[in-house]
Amino acid sequence: MPIRKKGTRELPPLSTASLPDIVFMLLFFFMVSTTMRDSEIMVQIRPVKATELTKLEKKSLVSYIYIGPPNQQYREKFGTAPRIQLNDAFATDKDIRLFIENERAKLDEKLASQMTVSLRVDKDVKMGIITDLKQELRKSNALKLNYSAVPRTEALK
Repeated sequence: MPIRKKGTRELPPLSTASLPDIVFMLLFFFMVSTTMRDSEIMVQIRPVKATELTKLEKKSLVSYIYIGPPNQQYREKFGTAPRIQLNDAFATDKDIRLFIENERAKLDEKLASQMTVSLRVDKDVKMGIITDLKQELRKSNALKLNYSAVPRTEALK
């Protein structure tokens, strides 16, 4: 019967052959699960509830305009009056034309005519600021317009 010696045995070297597979699996996981941030919403938006809603077909052709009172972190600087947000900055209705021109320039020339402007408006915003915005959109020939809303549930009717 052979007798084993204790303590002189070495560990085999660790195989790193599967390490590239693990790295690529992690890379693909993060590529698939990560979404790119469009813009930081700086205004408070409590969406309007509606019953007749349709989904937008091509979201790549949609440009968003946010209107609402500034978030808590911006209230000290900008007050509580409703503000217009274009991309990542507050703007006035006079900046709409330049915004629309820039958004059209980002699109393919053939698709520029199909661009839709989506208004995400807080439910307590007065129509005056929206009417002024719509006038500027009309002047810049941005005629496809929609309002973002959430579905009204049966319990709220």
